Amino acid sequence: QVKLVESGGGSAQAGGSLRLSCAASGYIRRQLCMGWFRQAPGKEREGVVVIDSSDEPTYADSVKGRFTVSQDNDKKILYLQMNSLKPEDTAMYYCAAEYCYRVGNRFGVREYSAWGQGTQVTVSS
Repeated sequence: QVKLVESGGGSAQAGGSLRLSCAASGYIRRQLCMGWFRQAPGKEREGVVVIDSSDEPTYADSVKGRFTVSQDNDKKILYLQMNSLKPEDTAMYYCAAEYCYRVGNRFGVREYSAWGQGTQVTVSS
């Protein structure tokens, strides 16, 4: 029922920046807990940052201090500002959402039922 669409991916040099967006639409009957995940080829999908029901973000150690998440509650848009990009950040980035009351481990991929199509981020050395 909830539809997510990511945008903003692209290519950047190491040390550069990109800004991703995720728009949520559809019939949303409860508060959504949302987050950003990423998956590189041959690797498991991993959480980048997740937001709890109090709108408090929790970042993966690998991106802490470099990435910043923000949310436009009125428009239901989630952003991810990525600075100081590293080649290790290269991955397909996904927006995820689930009703907060259904989420246990917020970094658990299987906790989320709604996913965007993904947007590719490529960082060159």
